[in-house]
Amino acid sequence: MTDSHSPGPVTDNAMDQALNWLIELEHADAQQRARFQNWLAADPAHGRAFTKAQTLWNSQTVLEAAATVVTPKQPSALKRWRPHWAPLATAAVLLLGLFSFSDLSLRLKADHMTVAGERQRLQLGDGSKVLLNTRSAFSSDLDDRHRLARLYEGEAFFEVPTAKGLPLEVEAGPVRMSASSTSFAVRYLDGVAQIQVERGAVNVQATQGNSQLNLGAGDSLRVGPEGFGPRENIDKRKDLAWVQGRLVFDNCPLKDVLAELRRYYPGWIVNANTRLDQVAVTGNYRLDNPLDVVRSLAQITSAHLHELPALVILD
Repeated sequence: MTDSHSPGPVTDNAMDQALNWLIELEHADAQQRARFQNWLAADPAHGRAFTKAQTLWNSQTVLEAAATVVTPKQPSALKRWRPHWAPLATAAVLLLGLFSFSDLSLRLKADHMTVAGERQRLQLGDGSKVLLNTRSAFSSDLDDRHRLARLYEGEAFFEVPTAKGLPLEVEAGPVRMSASSTSFAVRYLDGVAQIQVERGAVNVQATQGNSQLNLGAGDSLRVGPEGFGPRENIDKRKDLAWVQGRLVFDNCPLKDVLAELRRYYPGWIVNANTRLDQVAVTGNYRLDNPLDVVRSLAQITSAHLHELPALVILD
């Protein structure tokens, strides 16, 4: 027998309305608060949805995201949006990474920078081609005495022609690579560099100490504060899929998939349901629309998805 007094489920529509009310009430006037009370009284599910929305917003995941609040790179853009969003939504924009690269010194050093979701193709003076991935900072200095490129942050794919003189040298945090007639990817995030060689050979040297290693086609190497990791084999279909505009996951935990998607999304993706963390994900997705990927993940994991400006919540 069904208990007629038991609360019914909270629908996605009620949750979306509740999250919008959470934003509106931040600086609401008397008229808005009266409309909110009318909304609460219209359906018992509305009160349950609003309580759940408050719980989501105050969850540990969102609080940790709030710790990443940074000074926006584009204050003029923020000023344009501010009249349309309550301060809570504006805070979400800031803490959720819509404005990246707030580090002034990084902006001063880099010749080229990409924002979330952007890729940029470059051609250096020696004929080398560079594809910068999302959220990357890069510079180059080529003359008769040296050919040096620096990846300060992010990810880049290099296609280096046969050198007529000096090889191209690429610095990324703890390593310096020397390359000629080769193609390879470099990823430098959180103090760790990863080199993946598609074709040819790359000499890798530690910037501190004397460690060095020659990598051949199909080799991968991670270098961090502890030094060189083991030489590994790359899976070109998966590891270099981003070069072709794809993201490929093979039995990857959802928490790792979301961590990768956050690099491409100009906002913040929050998983408020830790039970989803270890759900295995296999798929081949376009990287130019990470929100569509999140929607697909929500569907296959039967998770609820709540979308706000610059903020997506899975629960």
